[in-house]
This record gives sequence, C-alpha cells and structure tokens, in this order.
Amino acid sequence: MPVREDEERWTEEELAEVRARLREESSALEAEIAATATHIADGDSTVSAGDDQADAGAKTYAREHELALTYNARDLLAQNERAVQRMDAGTYGICESCGRPIGKARLQAFPRATLCVRCKQREERR
Repeated sequence: MPVREDEERWTEEELAEVRARLREESSALEAEIAATATHIADGDSTVSAGDDQADAGAKTYAREHELALTYNARDLLAQNERAVQRMDAGTYGICESCGRPIGKARLQAFPRATLCVRCKQREERR
C-alpha cells in the first residue's frame, strides 16, 4: 500500500487491524439498518385514526428522522465496503483526486478516506 515519503510502509498487522475495524463497523451498521427498518415497518402498521395534526406531524417527523439515519448508515456501510474493495484491489491509500498517497495516519484515523487532506480541504471549500 502506498504511503507518504515521511511514513513507514504498512505492515500486514496494521492492514489486518484496519480491515477488522471496517468489518466490525460494517456489522454494527448492518444491525442498525435492520433494527431501524423493522422499527419503521412496525410503525407503518399503527393506526393513526383520531390523531390530531400535531400528533400526525410528530409521527411524520420521527419517521423521516429514522429514514435519514438509515440512509446515513447505508452510506457509511457502502464506504466501508468500498474501502475493503480498494484494499483487495491494491488501490487503498491512493487519493482519488490527485493520485498521491492519502497518508497512513489519516487512514488509521479514518479508514474510509478516499481523498488526501489537501484534496479534502479543497473539496470542502467549494
């Protein structure tokens, strides 16, 4: 795996640690998605007859909030899966924008990173 000039190369143990962390996070996200989907489905079967506008609005807000959290969890899960695929393909640690190494320390802190710090800062300024 590529590293910056001022960093030591990845060891097999370090890569295995990052891969295990991604898999643990993926398992937790899958469980969260399944639980939320069940909760949303159970909420759809409740009868709302007799609810006033405030109750109906509160239920709608709660449901939309749960859906937003589920979408976010699915996005994080996809990012984790993509990071593992990049590891398998040998492209993990390469910035998708400039093609330079992302940096080992950045990847250890945020293993889903696909951009180096400079490119990420540029993206956030837009």
